[in-house]
Amino acid sequence: QVQLVESGGGLVQPGGSLRLSCAASGRTFSGYAMAWFRQAPGKERRYVAAISWSWIGYNTHYADSVKGRFTISRDNAKNTVYLQMNSLKSEDTAVYYCAAGPRSGVTDDIWDYWGQGTQVTVSS
Repeated sequence: QVQLVESGGGLVQPGGSLRLSCAASGRTFSGYAMAWFRQAPGKERRYVAAISWSWIGYNTHYADSVKGRFTISRDNAKNTVYLQMNSLKSEDTAVYYCAAGPRSGVTDDIWDYWGQGTQVTVSS
């Protein structure tokens, strides 16, 4: 049974940092793309970042809203993907979800597996 479990969310002040983790189990994800999405209150779930495999290595891609502030990375030995979030803003407040699948994309329907989400609140 495939399972994705996020951790690392919490309350942080504007300008602060957090690192989210997503631990995968049930299969090997080294060849799979992995991504982070987020859903703010009253809004649709939106793409944040993804890391995918190609013949030249791993590629990363970011939503414009987080580019330069967030960094996605992975540790295949631990079957874990990370999201380092710096210079956090109030508009980053959301539930953050981890996703995995054989293909990468910015829409929900591309991804096969989802975690349960972790809350990130940016507030003073």
